[in-house]
Amino acid sequence: MTATPLHQKLQPEFYLLVFLVSIGFFMQGLDTTIINTALPAMAKSLQEDPLRMHGVVISYVLSVAACIPLSGWLADRFGVRNIFFSAIVIFTVASLGCAFSNDFNMLIAFRVLQGIGGALLLPVGRLAMLKIIPREQFLSAMSLMSLAGLMGPLMGPILGGWLVEFASWHWIFLINLPIGLLGIFVTFKAMPNITEPTIKKFDFSGFILLVIAMVGLALGIENITSHEVSRYFSIGLLTAGVLAAFIYAYHAHTHQNALFRSKLFKNKIFAIGILGNFFARFGSNAIPFILPLMLQVAFKMEPFMTGVMLTPIVLGSLFSKPIIRPIISRIGYRRLLLVNTVLVGACIASFALTNADTPIWLRTLHFFVFGTLNSLQFVAMNTLTLKDLPQQDASSGNSFLSMIMMLSMSIGVALAGTLLNVFTSYFGEAEITLAFHSTLICLGAINIITAIIFYQIPKNRII
Repeated sequence: MTATPLHQKLQPEFYLLVFLVSIGFFMQGLDTTIINTALPAMAKSLQEDPLRMHGVVISYVLSVAACIPLSGWLADRFGVRNIFFSAIVIFTVASLGCAFSNDFNMLIAFRVLQGIGGALLLPVGRLAMLKIIPREQFLSAMSLMSLAGLMGPLMGPILGGWLVEFASWHWIFLINLPIGLLGIFVTFKAMPNITEPTIKKFDFSGFILLVIAMVGLALGIENITSHEVSRYFSIGLLTAGVLAAFIYAYHAHTHQNALFRSKLFKNKIFAIGILGNFFARFGSNAIPFILPLMLQVAFKMEPFMTGVMLTPIVLGSLFSKPIIRPIISRIGYRRLLLVNTVLVGACIASFALTNADTPIWLRTLHFFVFGTLNSLQFVAMNTLTLKDLPQQDASSGNSFLSMIMMLSMSIGVALAGTLLNVFTSYFGEAEITLAFHSTLICLGAINIITAIIFYQIPKNRII
């Protein structure tokens, strides 16, 4: 008898399904990056301060983080096709709403709705592939789908800058409409509506606690320096977020159907990986937000050129993919994360050495190096976090990691915006470049300090 190969080539009957999930992955990846180069133009159109536009990013990312725990349960309960279809419809309609928003608050509301759709797109699409495609073909399917995930961030900065400069910022959202309509059409042809016969009761109280914790922490940090929001209200949000997090920790220990059971954290490597992911992503996730602002607001660079200048970050990320596995095999997770965390922090802080006169070749090399180091960091942290989890905890651990990654992004952007406003008030708007530089130094320092977390990885763990 011939043994079945562990990894087989994807069969043609699954191409359309992979194409459909890739549409969702591409939309989400594109939307995450395309908006950053458009923020100054959006601020001018909506008569807002560009330094306070981080709410547009935070509202989307935070709603994604909050709804990730819902995705698996909804798909099991109502079927993967129904939820994936709903996600594309929500994302597309919300994109249309964002494009036609005529004030800041309306834009924020539609960004939240867009985030809800985005939270369901990738997890449910990946779950559908896992349930429909034979396991020995799954790796080929994921590899094919990941190309779409790389194309979105690669195209986002340049496309966003081009649309803003030669059309208007509204088109960064309108571009989702034909993609979304294509996905809606293909969904019923490519994806069967698979449900689970037995489903646990949804942990609604735990979900509410998690939402309060995430919203309280992110919005509390975002508004702490705002003149429109009371300082006491921001402190109240932070307090509520911290309290909800502690209450959920107790809930996770005692509730049988908790979304994320406390036993996950009995695995020391998982606990270290989650903490490291949370803090080490603050600076890294703030960079795609703060660099386009600095290039346009402080250095007076045009939107399209800004998008072009950000592309080396994505190219650096692509460059790192084939070298990450040999590096880990050679020096191990502990040494890599200790050294690379410091290097990423130093690279973030070193952006403070640049100015409007920095040569293009040097700026390009600088961004490429950051993209390479940052990708090494993310892949190493994610792999370390999940590698020792037993099979029965893998799904829950992966969902929790995804939620932490998005929460860290929202807090990182909020922190960058808050620091930028603090330094702008201190130095004055005439010294806006100094405010950006000071913010970058603080973000880099936070990243360097995070190396302390990875120092806790046992020394005997070579790989």
